[in-house]
Amino acid sequence: MSPTSSSGKISIALVDDHALFREGLREILESTADLVIAGEAGNSSDAVRLVRDTRPDVVLLDVEIPGDDVLETVTRIRAFSPATRIIILSMYDGPHLLTRLLAAGISGYLLKSIHRHELFAAVRGVYEDPGRVVLAVSRTSLAQVEGPQPGVLTDKEKEILQLAAQALSNLQIARRLGLAEATVKRHMRNIFVKLNAVSRIDAVNKATAASLIPGQSRRESD
Repeated sequence: MSPTSSSGKISIALVDDHALFREGLREILESTADLVIAGEAGNSSDAVRLVRDTRPDVVLLDVEIPGDDVLETVTRIRAFSPATRIIILSMYDGPHLLTRLLAAGISGYLLKSIHRHELFAAVRGVYEDPGRVVLAVSRTSLAQVEGPQPGVLTDKEKEILQLAAQALSNLQIARRLGLAEATVKRHMRNIFVKLNAVSRIDAVNKATAASLIPGQSRRESD
């Protein structure tokens, strides 16, 4: 139970790297008597620390925040506070990431274009019913959630996956391609969701089977 649950209010943690957006969201949520803000964070590390310290009832988590990718952040939050419901807020309406996040145990996925009454309903809904999943996405996305579409890998993603097939780490790939390590991690996350892969080896195997990258033997990393 969160520190504020005993007061009859639903405690909410806000995670978004845009302070102005968080301020607006705080004002909207605190305009109702049954919702209270447990804290705010602007990156993945602070988000995990906030959840660990406050154990909120609900986390509103932006899909693109600095630090670890959203899937890892969700996993870490659930490890520290399994009872906390996680609702993703996103500008991105696509089935691939949604599929992976649902598998990771999120309670909701909402587009940032929703109205405030939809947000209130989602927060209250997942709090009152732990088994409920609230989605506010397009019908097209819902229709495609069931299966991966490996043919949509970009050239950069294919290049990164070929290097991953050689057992290079994200840092080694970043140095090889002149990219930031965070950029490589973001590409790897996209590869995972597009291929519905559970590991780097799984992603490589699926991409090779689909002829997205050439078959090659893996070598030991430098």
